[in-house]
Amino acid sequence: MFGLGMPELLVILVIVVIIFGASKLPQIGAGIGKGIRNFRKNIRGDEETPSDQSKIEGKNKPGSDD
Repeated sequence: MFGLGMPELLVILVIVVIIFGASKLPQIGAGIGKGIRNFRKNIRGDEETPSDQSKIEGKNKPGSDD
């Protein structure tokens, strides 16, 4: 698509490590993941994911041990 091979990705990774530092990379990755997740959720128009809905329904059932 953009012609990015392994050498180009390694150069980008090295630049990111130099700019942000190695200790910030997990936080940056988590932030990007949450952003993508929220974007997909809003595109679909979902209020809750199916797994969230099943957790809620399980807690509201009478006689559940949760």
